[in-house]
Amino acid sequence: MFRLGLIINPYAGLGGSVGLKGSDGKTIRTEALARGAEIRAPQRMTRALQFLLPFRDQIQIFCFAGDMGENCARDSGFHTNIIGAAQHQPSEATDTCAAAAALMSESVDLILFAGGDGTARLIADVIGTRQPVLGVPSGVKMHSGVYAISPEAAGEIVKQLLTGQLVNIAERDVKDIDEDAFRNGQVRARFYGTLLVPEDSQFLQQVKNAGTERDELAQLDVAQEMLQQLQPDTLYLVGPGSTTHLFLEELGLNGSLLGVDILLNNELIAVDVSAPQILAQFEQFAGPIKIIITAIGGQGHIFGRGNQQFTPDILKRVGKENIIIIAARGKILALNGRPLLVDTNDPQLDQSFSGYTRVITGYNETIMYPVGYAIAGAQS
Repeated sequence: MFRLGLIINPYAGLGGSVGLKGSDGKTIRTEALARGAEIRAPQRMTRALQFLLPFRDQIQIFCFAGDMGENCARDSGFHTNIIGAAQHQPSEATDTCAAAAALMSESVDLILFAGGDGTARLIADVIGTRQPVLGVPSGVKMHSGVYAISPEAAGEIVKQLLTGQLVNIAERDVKDIDEDAFRNGQVRARFYGTLLVPEDSQFLQQVKNAGTERDELAQLDVAQEMLQQLQPDTLYLVGPGSTTHLFLEELGLNGSLLGVDILLNNELIAVDVSAPQILAQFEQFAGPIKIIITAIGGQGHIFGRGNQQFTPDILKRVGKENIIIIAARGKILALNGRPLLVDTNDPQLDQSFSGYTRVITGYNETIMYPVGYAIAGAQS
């Protein structure tokens, strides 16, 4: 029997769609819920567990009671071994730490956790490299290299372990950022430690690259090309990132480095908006709508990491054909042939993005590059 430990941080990623850029702290969680944020971590763990249902007779699940693991496992069709319970409602960081310690004492083969960088950091504090773990990506930031590229990809990695495939276990970096600084447009990321992770280049995400000053000249070329392509009376939703921010600066505009801004006729009409605010703009605007985004350095995600304001309903409304990707050539080359990735929390929508897409990589320079997704064990 494979002994699988579960930890769910139910509030991971809560602030993403409503523009709060994280979920650390009770005040932020309360504000996110008041803005209509959706609790998504349990649902993402469910997607990973559904992939493992054919193997449930080979799996023993160990977890805390309630929404830290039991409810999700039971609703997914698994029997559970309850080894404790959260001391706080809703659960807090100390409960995550207690669950990690309890699972390690049970000598589970793998801890599968749903959370963000803050959750990974807590688990690293408790267990270090004494226990293999794997993250189901559920947060906003996720700079760390301990997550699968999607919930289904997490299930695929566990399946490889269950079926006796040779999976390397390696130390991967845990990184986190200062969320208060992040909300003020400053990225202060630091290394916090390492975790032992089943390593699979196809299904495990990479550590986010911070970029260097040398990138700016290449980004300027990309920005100039994007300026040439702007169309009048078109609403542009400009995603977060240094490349998109530099594009706005070339227009003489002070956009938000880490938020979503709305551009119309070379003027910002809204800055750092949430998903509900984007939808409200849709109701007021009858013209064409496009999205301008960039890829996350090192990881390659274009949706689902740091830009959860682009919810599935917004992406469906805009349409794949109206999404513009801008990224300096060096950022694409650094992927070493790995595809750009989509993890929107809607598997069918993710699948619809698969194939080849245009990427603006310089002035008068556009390439075709693959976009991939991980669902039902297939990478496309």
